[in-house]
Amino acid sequence: MFSQILSLINGKIYVSFKPLKTANGITLFGDKILYVGSADHADILAKLQNGKVVDLDGKVAMPGFIDSHLHLDSLGIGLNTIDMRNTTSIKDLQDRLKKFAATHPEAKWIRGRGWDQESFEEGRWPNKSDLDEVVSDKPVLLIRTCGHAAVVNSKTLELLKGLSKPLEPPEYDRDNSGELTGIVREDGVKTVRNMIIYTSEEYIKFLKDASDHAFSNGVTTVAIAGCISEVFKALHLMLANNELRLRVRAFLSKELLPYAKVLGIARNFGHPNLKISGVKVLADGSLGARTALLSEPYSDDPSTSGVPTISEEELHRIVKESSENELQVAAHGIGDKSIDQILNAYEAFKEYIPKLRHRIEHTSVIRPDQIKRMAKLGVGTAVQPHFIPSDWWAVKRVGVKRAPWVYPFKTLLDAGIRMGFSTDCPVEPLNPWLTVYAAVTRGEYEGIELSKYTANEKLDVATALHLYTQGSAQILHEEKELGTLEEGKFADLIIIDKDPLQVEPRELKDVKVLGTIVGGIPVYVSDELHLLA
Repeated sequence: MFSQILSLINGKIYVSFKPLKTANGITLFGDKILYVGSADHADILAKLQNGKVVDLDGKVAMPGFIDSHLHLDSLGIGLNTIDMRNTTSIKDLQDRLKKFAATHPEAKWIRGRGWDQESFEEGRWPNKSDLDEVVSDKPVLLIRTCGHAAVVNSKTLELLKGLSKPLEPPEYDRDNSGELTGIVREDGVKTVRNMIIYTSEEYIKFLKDASDHAFSNGVTTVAIAGCISEVFKALHLMLANNELRLRVRAFLSKELLPYAKVLGIARNFGHPNLKISGVKVLADGSLGARTALLSEPYSDDPSTSGVPTISEEELHRIVKESSENELQVAAHGIGDKSIDQILNAYEAFKEYIPKLRHRIEHTSVIRPDQIKRMAKLGVGTAVQPHFIPSDWWAVKRVGVKRAPWVYPFKTLLDAGIRMGFSTDCPVEPLNPWLTVYAAVTRGEYEGIELSKYTANEKLDVATALHLYTQGSAQILHEEKELGTLEEGKFADLIIIDKDPLQVEPRELKDVKVLGTIVGGIPVYVSDELHLLA
């Protein structure tokens, strides 16, 4: 049994990054921070109460990372299915599919995620025939890295044809002869996903695996974007059984809004480890799938400007009903035209924004006039810096003229917009140090074309870490309890092997998490930090 009082001494403890505050001792009592200051005082406090003292021996401690937008269930599913990230060709994709099918003969469905056709040697999208060559006797769903497009095999298409809705573009691609290609987009992806039924026990396993993965990466709080009822039920069962150690903030899928209204559930309802924050709504798609809604056509495909995934009337209704029920709205907006539509809806009910802090998720392609409008309305944003290296083709998509509008983090901050960092995991890796590295370097060392046009948008390390801790807490309304290591706040912190403010930018992605504490309890301890166990 771990002692109720724990003091960490003789380390460099970052209390906060904006303003920059440090200490060399910290005392945790129960799930809160009792004292921050000198190592000597922290040592005495623990010993007076027969607590435990851990000598950090010069190691660095800091607030736990808060990922303000991800998909915890999809991460857990991904950890138990095919990892398609860094796939270099359709042949590579087929090999991974073949290996998984051979080693999981019991699987009723075969599922994977992470491929990007832009990285394929063949220079084309995969199709149903590519999958049929490997697996033809059971349904296959391989989701693109963005989550807004996927490829399925003929067996899956047979199941889809049994549904009442016709399989037509843009959700279901057809070739010049009218034949289904196996590529599905947006609602088509959702339809296929909904055909795969998991039990509560399976969801609990996925969520536990995802939580452990989060702890090993130093993430102590997450916000689930688009939490469905099955996932919330599994999380609640985990909480009831004292198995939910990760702090989870749920933005419910829009389909659950009527139930929240009936029950009178408002923002911040729940437990310190499981709260309902608001409602997630999807307004467009992704740049990678060319479904993000732009005000002008794509530079590399002038035949399309993207796809709206919700009508403006429906968007206004959701913002109105969520606001009236005191639920924060997190609206997915990647393309600038989609951002216009979201801002129109927010402005129609702007009296609620100061209290509820409505957000735009991603703000990937955003014009200067929209930034001014966001600032005036007080709308915040959850951004994903690792999109920069992942979307290495972004300039090709939007062209040089619009390149300065892509992921303009510093401009958003300078305008006074409230911002938090996230990964959209499993779209991007959960590792926060990869995100910090991307925010600071913007692909400079990898030769990412966007870095040439947006070098002015680089952030310093302290700002990046602030946005991943206190900044994320602010857009979640949690800054009074999370985000810094101040007395009275939750004892959520991590111990790392390097001082991120002292290393070269290239070294940021290699910072290693040695230990993670949530609510005063160690939830991850590496071999290098065995004294904490």
